[in-house]
Amino acid sequence: MESFKNKVLEATEFVRAKIAAPPLIGLLIGTGLGDSAEGMENAISVDYKDIPHFPISTVPTHHGRLLFGHMAGKAVMAMQGRFHYYEGYSMQEITLPVRVMQLLGVKTLILSNAAGGINPLFNVGDIMVLTDHINLTGNNPLIGPNVDEWGPRFPDMSQVYDRRLIALAEEAALENRIRVQKGVYVGLSGPSLETGAEIRFLKTIGADAVGLSTIPEVIVAVHGGMAVLGFSVITNMNLPDHLKPARVEEIIAAAERTAPRLRAIIRRVIEKLSV
Repeated sequence: MESFKNKVLEATEFVRAKIAAPPLIGLLIGTGLGDSAEGMENAISVDYKDIPHFPISTVPTHHGRLLFGHMAGKAVMAMQGRFHYYEGYSMQEITLPVRVMQLLGVKTLILSNAAGGINPLFNVGDIMVLTDHINLTGNNPLIGPNVDEWGPRFPDMSQVYDRRLIALAEEAALENRIRVQKGVYVGLSGPSLETGAEIRFLKTIGADAVGLSTIPEVIVAVHGGMAVLGFSVITNMNLPDHLKPARVEEIIAAAERTAPRLRAIIRRVIEKLSV
């Protein structure tokens, strides 16, 4: 753990030297949604490959860079592209950027992902505000010695997704005349997608959407005392009795079509935030 802690500190110091003002808001953007971070004022860019100990994203549309700038007058740090367990990274490696955000002073983390819809009332292109999650990755980024200055050994997870932020997201969507859904996100390890039997199981245990990311970063953010807001863009429907093969190209295209609406909601939430 001491080695990982040192890696986080080295990455943080490298990034801190590149920015003029510490960010208060973090954005973590998912598959096909990279443009959701565009529109930042006075933005500077840092490639992941240049940051000590940062993993490199291998997934299409994940740009692999940090953006620092202002959005709605507030200092923002945006990750364009994330890392996944199925890429072969450890849970600590996946969540290292969130630790960097924490040490830089980020208090609010807004995440997005592309997800398969399980709730039959959803449609492709819907935006779901996360109200809770189910961790079925089989792992947890907090396993191992705890770094007490980063957070408690046993962080409470009863209200992972901040209710105030959820309310702001709903208000922002209404003001932009964008329909949003709310629901429970279930995270799997991937990279294989779900069988019909697995989807029936996930629906039975209360999942509304399924994806292969987000939960490790959220756990670390909560551990670090951040307020969290999560969005899933429904890129395909997983209806067990009407399963169709899911093509990655179609998933990415659906996410890209939805990105402008998601960007509008996120920007309005940031405008409303008092930080």
